[in-house]
Amino acid sequence: MKHTTLGGRWMTRRDFLILFTGMVLSLVAGPSLVHAQQSKTFHRIGFMGNSTAVLEANLIGPFRNELRARGYREGRNLEIVFRWAEGNYSRFPKLIAELLAAKVELIVTAGTPGTLAVKRATKTVPLVMIAVGDPVGTNVVPSLARPGGNITGLASISPDLEGKRLQLLREIVPHLSHVAFLLNPTNPFYVTSMKQARPAAAAMHLKLSVLPVSKTEDLDGAFSKILNERPDALLVLADRVFLHNRKRITDFATKNRLPTMVPYKELLEAGGLIAYGPSYEDMHRRAADYVDKILKGAKPGDLPVELPRKFILRVNTKTAKAIGIKIPESFLLRADQVIE
Repeated sequence: MKHTTLGGRWMTRRDFLILFTGMVLSLVAGPSLVHAQQSKTFHRIGFMGNSTAVLEANLIGPFRNELRARGYREGRNLEIVFRWAEGNYSRFPKLIAELLAAKVELIVTAGTPGTLAVKRATKTVPLVMIAVGDPVGTNVVPSLARPGGNITGLASISPDLEGKRLQLLREIVPHLSHVAFLLNPTNPFYVTSMKQARPAAAAMHLKLSVLPVSKTEDLDGAFSKILNERPDALLVLADRVFLHNRKRITDFATKNRLPTMVPYKELLEAGGLIAYGPSYEDMHRRAADYVDKILKGAKPGDLPVELPRKFILRVNTKTAKAIGIKIPESFLLRADQVIE
């Protein structure tokens, strides 16, 4: 029987053939085995944004950073499938269908309309909601403590948020007697907001005018009503339609010297006067914790819905000067951010 050597060892031809065959098979099967091992730790999640990647970059950043801090690396053990509604809520069903077709393990979305759209589309794929105004009042979940089903996440509700925003407006507009409310009637959260606003306005002897805007084309009608009624200030409720049209809204207000209370930092940066509300950046960051827990096996329905931890007051003094408003020094000292 012939022998050969390998690394100084004598081997029979039969031993050599067995070893050689094994090496070939391992080379052929190797990639498949590696892929199989990776697939056990690789996750695909969906993120449905209400606006655009550019407008929500400051929110996506904290979300991604927190996932990274928890060991997730996009392209290595995580894929985030993004879909953007571009301020058009009628696109939600199509975008959700695309995410479900991509076999995502869970979906993340912000706001009441998007959350309700996902709830209608699936009862099984976990949903992490962010900044839903009143999850119980809008029938997203039956309870904050025990949401049940496939939904959990973060609420932006606060018992007297709109009352606080009216009080802040009164501080810098002493003659305030008439406030116009810009709201989206297709967003169920506006009902909760107005339930807060009406008694607060009555206590402050303020007249309220409601300006319904559900899409960009409705803004012209709202602006015409403002020009006709001449309110002392404009309060914009939280809704991504207004975020998407932030420049148009703030340009109109500045041109007509109309003080504005806005919900998002982006509207303030675009020319709004005051912004007050929960920290949406913080809520997106905390959403990563829910994603991590669910990917590790937690059931969404067992994870309590969290309330806001941080509220931010921001002021744009450049806008104040442009519309002839003097911001008290004491007010500026209380602000978390001042844009000059």
